[in-house]
Amino acid sequence: MSDYPAELVRTRYLFDGSPVTIRPIRREDAPMEQDFVRHLSPNSRYKRFMSTFKELPPGKLKYLTEIDYVRHLALVAVIQQDGKDLEIGVSRYVGNPTGNSCEFAVAVDDAWQGSGVAGILMMTLIDAAKARGMTSMEGFILASNDKMLKFARQLGFSLHHDPDDPGVVIATRSL
Repeated sequence: MSDYPAELVRTRYLFDGSPVTIRPIRREDAPMEQDFVRHLSPNSRYKRFMSTFKELPPGKLKYLTEIDYVRHLALVAVIQQDGKDLEIGVSRYVGNPTGNSCEFAVAVDDAWQGSGVAGILMMTLIDAAKARGMTSMEGFILASNDKMLKFARQLGFSLHHDPDDPGVVIATRSL
């Protein structure tokens, strides 16, 4: 486990001007991450995980929150609500076995979609992946997820259908 990369903690502003903290996830964020996933609509949960579970199984929760910050990095977008952190979005990459490419994922709470948080999370993630020696990034998007396909194009990803699964589009971008 690498040291916590405090240099990635930053305050950014959503389209409406409200502040959001972007920071690497920590092991002690597991309850917050579970609440975030639980609070996603079934549709958003399916688009992110391509699964219909209502909450993360313990092993998956541990995998998503106990990371090394180099080969596996997750950034959470957090606002203050009632004096405590509330996760409104998360982006992550996981390095592929070659070590120079990674797979990304991003999810935003339904109430915060369209707020600008996904773009902030992805640009921060792309910069962090570059700084950690990654040369390319890819993601798997449901072919029916028009908003995510448009978003990936806006971020400079090229899109092509997965030859093994016509319901999935592969988004790739060099860093």
